[in-house]
Amino acid sequence: MAEAKTIKTKAKFLPVSAKKVRPLAKLVVGRSPEEALTILASLPQRGAKFLEKLIISSQAEAENNFGLKRENLLISSLAVNEGPRLKRIDKSHGARFSSGVIKKRMSHLEIVLKEKEEEKKANLKPKV
Repeated sequence: MAEAKTIKTKAKFLPVSAKKVRPLAKLVVGRSPEEALTILASLPQRGAKFLEKLIISSQAEAENNFGLKRENLLISSLAVNEGPRLKRIDKSHGARFSSGVIKKRMSHLEIVLKEKEEEKKANLKPKV
């Protein structure tokens, strides 16, 4: 029995907080990429655009590098991790005579696509 192929695609150093992308990622896990793209297209969040680009890229990778059909793909997992932080100093974000630190957070995304496993109903015999 052949195992289903998995395709991993990463997007790193995205200028959006991982905390803001995680709820969007939960919406699309377990769905087909086409269905996920229609869901993300209707969302106003900035992180949705990054997820759309990642899904389109992983679909193209599966089709061109592995010879898989887009209709047979499924999003099996989507990991949203924290990246590095850029620290900015701002005079208005601190107490008197001191400066506050603004953290510009980044995130790393990793999507895993796999082939849908076809149900083998033809091999099952009906019970009599």
